[in-house]
Amino acid sequence: MQRPTVPPLSKRLAVIHTGGTIASRPSPDGRGLTPQQAPSVPGLADVEVHDFHPFNLPSPHITPAHMLELAHLIRQLAPQHDGVVVTHGTDTLEETAFALHLLLDTPTPVVLTGSMRHAGEVSWDGPANLLDAAGVALHPQSVGRGPLVVFGGDIFDARTVTKVHTTAVDAFGGYPGPIGRIDRTSNGTEDAAHVRFFATPEQRRTYAPDRLDARVDILYAYAGWRGEGYAGAQADADGIVIAALGTGNLPAELLPLIAATTQPVIIATRTHAGPVLPVYGYAGGGATLVKVGAIPASFLNAHKARILLLTLLGSGLKKEEIRAVFGEAGF
Repeated sequence: MQRPTVPPLSKRLAVIHTGGTIASRPSPDGRGLTPQQAPSVPGLADVEVHDFHPFNLPSPHITPAHMLELAHLIRQLAPQHDGVVVTHGTDTLEETAFALHLLLDTPTPVVLTGSMRHAGEVSWDGPANLLDAAGVALHPQSVGRGPLVVFGGDIFDARTVTKVHTTAVDAFGGYPGPIGRIDRTSNGTEDAAHVRFFATPEQRRTYAPDRLDARVDILYAYAGWRGEGYAGAQADADGIVIAALGTGNLPAELLPLIAATTQPVIIATRTHAGPVLPVYGYAGGGATLVKVGAIPASFLNAHKARILLLTLLGSGLKKEEIRAVFGEAGF
């Protein structure tokens, strides 16, 4: 008797687990929450799911070397899969997302997600976020957009997404907001995902550094700052990022320090949203900083500007080439 033919599954999804709250539970030894068990994607019909576990870390332990490792793994998996989901702790998720944005040139959708609550809580948001991320990763309109972040039903661009709350379930935002939304409906027997994008894909430049091991320090400006910490960064770092005031302004004491620095000095803003614009001409104003060699970070926050600078240094770019990349804002 001939056996019935089993139809092949229509989609192949790679899920890369890296740890974080979404994989955490209270530790038996009383140490608090620790990453222990990666979650499974719930409720995916006709999808072949392949799980990968390159490491299992809380996100404060994630380094640029881990981000580069992830990029290498995704490049290997993407040609054999219709989509890739990465689970990640939320504290540094936006940095990993932006690093992958710079490192990956595959058209295969890559979606990062996590959770704000752990698996032992009745309000655990991990399964819903994971299912939403899978839905976006497998959606045809996600192709060619570069890495995305899905959280609380919202879809974010890796360049602008940021964690905006320490504990809320809808912890991710960032100006100008989501670029799409995923909503789910159910009739009791079938679940349907409705993915809508509000923006069209944009061209971007990617890089292939061998290593991301340069040292780039971030310094934070404040009223009355006279450059405390700058000398150490100038002596030991390969590049410096300053989270400056407003549109990229600093106290006057920083002007001669930056003028004497040969490494790239990137001026971001500590303000929640908006670009760095070198318009002020007083000592330490943005125009004077650019005149002595500082490089405006465009709309990138300080920690994403650091990721970009690490990538450019790892790709062998020199200071003026780095200035051109930040100036084009083509990342």
